[in-house]
Amino acid sequence: MKKNKKGIRSGLIILILLGIVHLATAQQKTISLEKSKKAALQYSNDIKNGKLRIDQAEYSKKQAISNYFPNVSAIGAAFYGIDDFIDPIPVVLPNGFNNFYLAAATASEPIYAGGKIRASSELADIQVETSKIRAAQSIDSVILLTEQKYWLLVELQERQKVLEVSKAYLDELLKQQQDLLDAGLIARYQLLQVKTNRSQVLLQRSKLNNSRKVALLDFALYVGIPYDTTMVAIDTFTTIKPPQLKYGRPKLDLTSNSNYQLLEQSIEASKLQTQLARADLLPQFSVGISASQIGTFDDTFDSQFQPLAFGTLNIPISAWWGSERQKVRQKEIDEEIAINNLKDGQDQLKVSIMKSWYDLLDAYKQIQYAQENLEYAQENLEVSRDNYNSGLNNLSDLLDAQRTQQQAQTELVNAKANYEEKEILYLQRTDQLETPEIEEVNFDED
Repeated sequence: MKKNKKGIRSGLIILILLGIVHLATAQQKTISLEKSKKAALQYSNDIKNGKLRIDQAEYSKKQAISNYFPNVSAIGAAFYGIDDFIDPIPVVLPNGFNNFYLAAATASEPIYAGGKIRASSELADIQVETSKIRAAQSIDSVILLTEQKYWLLVELQERQKVLEVSKAYLDELLKQQQDLLDAGLIARYQLLQVKTNRSQVLLQRSKLNNSRKVALLDFALYVGIPYDTTMVAIDTFTTIKPPQLKYGRPKLDLTSNSNYQLLEQSIEASKLQTQLARADLLPQFSVGISASQIGTFDDTFDSQFQPLAFGTLNIPISAWWGSERQKVRQKEIDEEIAINNLKDGQDQLKVSIMKSWYDLLDAYKQIQYAQENLEYAQENLEVSRDNYNSGLNNLSDLLDAQRTQQQAQTELVNAKANYEEKEILYLQRTDQLETPEIEEVNFDED
């Protein structure tokens, strides 16, 4: 019966302390995970650059498409001299002239360029798709880092609560020791033992508080919000379901995997680069029209309008044994390398996914073991306190039990934080991250 009373008393102390921490937190500026992700997505320069790279690729695509249209150019020239710069020529040009103008326009259209125009256009399409995939990866990366930084804040806050509970326990024990010392029932060194342990907890609390400030600064700079040392994360570690029930076994179908898609795009790009190199070995044929107007400003001779149609055929004969041929071979090798990279990358992605899965399972097991260990440590502390009060244990045993219980609480917090990190990493590697809308957020509303 006495043991139960001691356990109830310890439980009440913890509940009261947690209530005090909650009331203090309620008066502070809070941040939620969901709003943190939205703010980070809106602030991230990586995401902004990803959008710019998509626009850049779109302009490159328009540039490639423009090669399908005729190439039109126009020139004009005029001369006016003080003296005749063309002397008179009997019969042909009896008066000579000192001015002259020329206006001409030319339009040409490639009929066949060895497939270079089509390959360039398709290559531009691939660049656009690649830019979109990388932009989506930037978003996933921002979400991943935001969650990691946020849960680190939660972990540090939970560890602060553990230290506050330990400090309260030692404060209560210190008061008991002071009363016993004043009554002449214990030696002074026993009081000093408690004070030493309490000082160690205070030192740990100071270090942890400084670590939290650094982590909060890193979080604020990454998310793009003002740095405030009173700001706290509103989320806490909730009850965690077994990964097998929440996700099932991981699927190794990489069709929707962004990294796999990039590898596929690299193969297609290599094939098109080879086609562009081969185009330099093939004949090129184009047609065009030209029109010119020649005359003088003072009508010294009649102006002449001359239309002209033309066609050009270029056959690169020496390219079949020259540098162009070697360039084709180089591009073919690049294509083979891209195919091999796809095979290796596919295997590495599967291994990476399975590793993340088993890391997640291990993290869940770690929580279970930490929870059991905490229960044992809590029970051991209560028994040690009862035995100490009954004179069956010495103070050193009680202080050892208290340190063990504090360590067990900290290990449980660390285990839950580790699970959150492993879970978000697994979701990122399996392309299951949920992306919130990118919008302005107000943290004052949390």
